[in-house]
Amino acid sequence: MDVKIIHFYPDLMNLYGSYANVSAVRRLLERLGHTVAVETVAPGQDAALSGADFLFMGAGTERRQAFAQADFARFGADVKALAADGCAMLFAGTAMELLGASVTDAAGTVRPGIGLAEFTAVQGKQRFVEDVYGHTDLFPEPVVGFMNKCANISGVETPLLTALDLGYGNEAENGPEGFRRDNVFASELTGPILLKNPKLLEAVVSAILRRRGAPEPETWPLDAWTEQGYAITEEQLRLRCGK
Repeated sequence: MDVKIIHFYPDLMNLYGSYANVSAVRRLLERLGHTVAVETVAPGQDAALSGADFLFMGAGTERRQAFAQADFARFGADVKALAADGCAMLFAGTAMELLGASVTDAAGTVRPGIGLAEFTAVQGKQRFVEDVYGHTDLFPEPVVGFMNKCANISGVETPLLTALDLGYGNEAENGPEGFRRDNVFASELTGPILLKNPKLLEAVVSAILRRRGAPEPETWPLDAWTEQGYAITEEQLRLRCGK
């Protein structure tokens, strides 16, 4: 199967090695025997999103996020149409905030999001720089990661992580974090999130395969380094949670 990945602003929105999320998806699909083409989109560059199987945007500083938001608006209708059609997508770090109704910066300037979801993001002077240990309805294993954000996100009805044992959620300590609707995955966790969480990577790739009617593997090919890294991180964060 030929798979088309669209990577928005790989140079602009690439804090904490966000590009590696795309690398992880591509590598796993190729190990399953599929052919993958990655198309990158730079600010101001024309791009055809039709036929895309996976959309991705990574984390950026608030200044870079504002620049990306102004350009990304022109893709809003197409992104929402693809989401309604079941296209898998991941918006990590500050990119998550662009999916909502608006982003208000620390100076009080309100910038419209693409409106794929109804939530709003309000950035402040306080930063939340911390490790995260949480849970999702997608699989029993905990989700681990790191965040560096200054936004409170309100109005999320369907979070990706239902609760945190460690870390600041969308708008509260230990509260729900991220956003998920159908095959749209979004989280402020960076690091990159899919390399740190093999089960979440499998969930994203499963969404790509199901939409195309391709079979899912009975046994997923294991990456020993990724599995070992997750195990060590999960154990250490769990101990910090007193579990």
